[in-house]
Formats: sequence, C-alpha cells, structure tokens
Amino acid sequence: MPQFVYTARFGDRLHEGVQEAVSASAVASLLRSRGLIPLSILNSGEAPATPVKGLLEGFEQWRLPRVAVLELMLFSRQLHTLLRSGVPMLRALAALQESSPQERMRQTLQALRQNLESGIDFASSLALHPKIFDNFYSALVRVGELTGRLDEVLLRLTEHLEFEHLMKQQVKAAVRYPLFVLVVMAAAVAVINVFVIPAFAQVFSSFGATLPWATRVLVAASNFTLHFGWLLALLAAAAVVLWRQWIATPTGRLCWDRNKLRLPLAGKIIQKAALARLARSLSLALRSGVPTGQALTVVGGTVENSYIQAKVERMRESVEHGESMLRAAAASNVFTPVVLQMIAVGDETGALDELLDEVGQLYAGEVQYELKTLGQQIEPILIIFLGVLLLILALGVFLPVWDLGRVAIRH
Repeated sequence: MPQFVYTARFGDRLHEGVQEAVSASAVASLLRSRGLIPLSILNSGEAPATPVKGLLEGFEQWRLPRVAVLELMLFSRQLHTLLRSGVPMLRALAALQESSPQERMRQTLQALRQNLESGIDFASSLALHPKIFDNFYSALVRVGELTGRLDEVLLRLTEHLEFEHLMKQQVKAAVRYPLFVLVVMAAAVAVINVFVIPAFAQVFSSFGATLPWATRVLVAASNFTLHFGWLLALLAAAAVVLWRQWIATPTGRLCWDRNKLRLPLAGKIIQKAALARLARSLSLALRSGVPTGQALTVVGGTVENSYIQAKVERMRESVEHGESMLRAAAASNVFTPVVLQMIAVGDETGALDELLDEVGQLYAGEVQYELKTLGQQIEPILIIFLGVLLLILALGVFLPVWDLGRVAIRH
C-alpha cells in the first residue's frame, strides 16, 4: 500500500506526517475524520524538489505577471455561471484553465484541480494561494461549501471585487492631484536646498551680513541635507524595514489596525469599508443557514483588520453565552446607533440576515460618498500646508535680499 506525506491544519497549528492509504482521497477523508484540514498530500515515492529546481521554479513564478483584480472577477463570475449550470467543479476548473489568457492563473487553476483530486476541499485549496485569493475570498468560499450555496457566494464575491476595484479607482482619483502637488513641491524644496540656499549663503557670508532666523533655518537644513543626506536616506530605509517587521507581529498588527481607524480622513473610510464587508458576509452566512456563533467565527477572518476581528470574536463569545446579537453588537463599540437599531429590528422580526445586508449596503454607500468627497476634504489641508511652506521659503529667501540691498548701498 502506498504511503503519502501530508500537511494538515488543526486550528492555528500545522501537522505533518506519513499515512498509508489506497489513494490521496482516502488520506484526506481520514484526516478530516480526525478534525484536521488537509493542505497538501503527496505520494512519498515522488522525487523531492532539489534546491536548484526550487530556485528555478521560484524565478519562473517571479517573472510571471500578477493576477489582476479584473482577472479574478472574471474567474469568479465564470465559475459561478458554470456551477449554476450544473457543471462539476473539476470540469469547470479545467474549462477555465484552458480559456484563461494569464499564465499564472492557468498554473493556479491546475494546482487547484490537483488539490481537489487529492481530496482537499476547495476553500483550503484557495488558501494555499494567498497572493491571488485573500482570506476574505477563501473564508466566504468555505461558507459556501458548508451551506451548499457556493454559486451564490461566487456571485457575491464578484460583486465584492467590483466594489473594491471601484473604491480603489475612486481613491486614486481623489489623491492624484494632491500627490502631484506634493511631489512638485518636494522637488522644488530639494532644488532650493541643494542649489539656491548654498549660493545665497556664500553671497551673504562675503558681505558679512546678519541673516534672519528664517534664512538661518534654511541654511542649516541645506547644510544638513548636503552633508548627511545619505544618513537620512539610510534612516528612512531602516525605519520602513523595522515598521514592516513590527506590523508582521500579532501585537504590532493589532496596534496598527487599531490606529488605522483613528487616522484623520482615512480612518472612518477604512472602518466603514471593513464593517460593510463584515455585514455582507455575515448576512450571507446567516441566510445560508449557518448558526450565529459559527457564522461570526467564519466571517471574523474576512474583515482583514485584527482589531475589528477581535471585536467580532468577543461578539461570538457573547452570543454563545446566551446574549442577543444586539447586546453583543452594542458592547463591541464599532457600530453606529442607526445600525444597532436595524440589528434590533432584525432580532425582533427574525430577518437579521436581510437587515445585515441593508447594513452592508448602507456602509458601502457611505464609503462611496466619503471617497467622492475625499479630494474636497484634502484640499484645505493641502492649501494650508503649502501656504506655510511657501511663507517659510519666502521669508528665508527674500528677506535677506532686502538686507543685501541695504548692505550694498552702505558699501
């Protein structure tokens, strides 16, 4: 009997081992009976990948273009159509693999087919490709597999991807002009620091004139930039690396996700977008017949904000201890009073899934409105910042010119 090397997940822990079985599907069934989620099952007779082969495969994957959001939207919609038409999953994935114009997507679909043939469920197979299918995608697919409504989930995912793509386009449109102005001003300040201020400093030093405080500040900044610019660049790069390592830790990620919600202008948009995602996925889970406690467990990973995810986990604990959904949501301190009233009506009428869908649409509408007015909110801040910067430059450059005229008249 052949032996299979498997990797499985139980909660947050990974289990690896060797199991004798007739086929990989039998190993997957055995692992699931033990409460494990199979991630990979390989025949022990297969040749292990050498370091050179692994390096070549990694380079091959690196040179391939990334899967765009539009490609993922097309995949979700086409798979929804095929499954709704009664086409089996493996045949649907094979058809999509043949028709996909993107090489990385074709390779991913082939890997998904192999995992399904090995007995790994579709959601776990998607989770093995996090650069293409994020936590939200795989978590909602798991809801669809648990409830037998995978085709509906895929349609919802298509709508969600369209909404996220629209939001990103609106954000780019809102910040394009402010970013352009800031880049031009940064370039102008750099030119003044490197070329203009040193020339002025030499002229004034030759006349022995006393420089105003604004000019002394500009000269000191220019000298520091000329002599220690490399140090500034090195410190900035080190700060970015340390910051990325810090937010990769659970504590750092929790702190950063909490502080993101407090950012001016952007914080409320991030929070409402996360709550829109939470309400929509929770509505879908409840509508599919998943119990409230289990639904909160499943959708908690879809938020992609560890702070809100911790709040959802507390809501789940409260619901499992017998509290109503309204009291648990009120204790979380993340929903507005209007939303709490809608949840209260849903609890009373037994239509919580429909009301949560309304909540998701409400938050989505508010996010779109905030994004449309984001440029108008940024402009006053940008004008004040540029005004202060121009005032400092004007005082530092033009005041000494007037003093230089007086010195020249005396001489």
